[in-house]
Amino acid sequence: MELRIFTEPQQGATYDDLLAVALEAERLGFGAFFRSDHYLGMGTEGLPGPSDAWITLAGLARDTSTIRLGTMMTSATFRHPGPLAISVANVDQMSGGRVELGIGAGWFEAEHTKYGIPFPSTGERFDRFEEQLAVITGLWATSGGFDFAGTHYQLTDSPGLPKPVQPKPPVLIGGLGKKRTPALAAAYADEFNLPFVDEATTETQFARVRAACETIDRDPATMTWSNALVLCVGSDEAEIARRAAAIGREPDELRENGLAGTPQEVVDKLGRYAALGAERAYLQVLDLADLDHLRLVAAEVAPHV
Repeated sequence: MELRIFTEPQQGATYDDLLAVALEAERLGFGAFFRSDHYLGMGTEGLPGPSDAWITLAGLARDTSTIRLGTMMTSATFRHPGPLAISVANVDQMSGGRVELGIGAGWFEAEHTKYGIPFPSTGERFDRFEEQLAVITGLWATSGGFDFAGTHYQLTDSPGLPKPVQPKPPVLIGGLGKKRTPALAAAYADEFNLPFVDEATTETQFARVRAACETIDRDPATMTWSNALVLCVGSDEAEIARRAAAIGREPDELRENGLAGTPQEVVDKLGRYAALGAERAYLQVLDLADLDHLRLVAAEVAPHV
């Protein structure tokens, strides 16, 4: 199983904090560095303030050299699809073809209110999300003259420029919706991700997405399957407790709901997710100053999964 690092900068992080984690993750051989796309801290002031996901990734594209970079998940409410397609292509060029686009419909109403971003109803957000997926992938694929006549977005004779280095940056879609989410994943996603869910939920939702793939005659084997889980690993109980306290959580709760415990406990839990079909795990790292946490996982978990 490939292990990737996933950060939440809205909780409080500077660019230099993120760069330090990305460089260490690259040095240690993790598969990718991902960041959230939020403008408001959750349960924290988030000082010194939010950073824009794609501006951050542009900087990391130049300051790293091999690690893949992406969002989990870019909010479709934050950007128009044409400019977003341009931004992702630009960052893909800047990174030499290392970018992945995780994208979702958007959900956190408070950040929209506080930063003046329209927040449509759930149904409209998903309608816009579906059109965004069609526009973004269409712009990357076109050789010119791309037209789109949607309810929310209309494009006429677009040149579809610039082009990313990759023929198509991988698109990640995730979530627990029973109908639209599986259908959109089957139609547009290269990877389906489930954030912060247990094994039973993973089994059920993976099955829904596989069924949606088969409905449109897509081989589910062409999809990459992944989970995202909060990380709290320690070499002993004292270290586990210290790391849990640093992120305001309890060890027992993290053992139940995240990837927590000794390295062997985490290896065993990742093995259970792998048995359900998960090929990647996104390790949500909340204490960005604790680089020893990454080193422990690289040394004592990664070689065994």
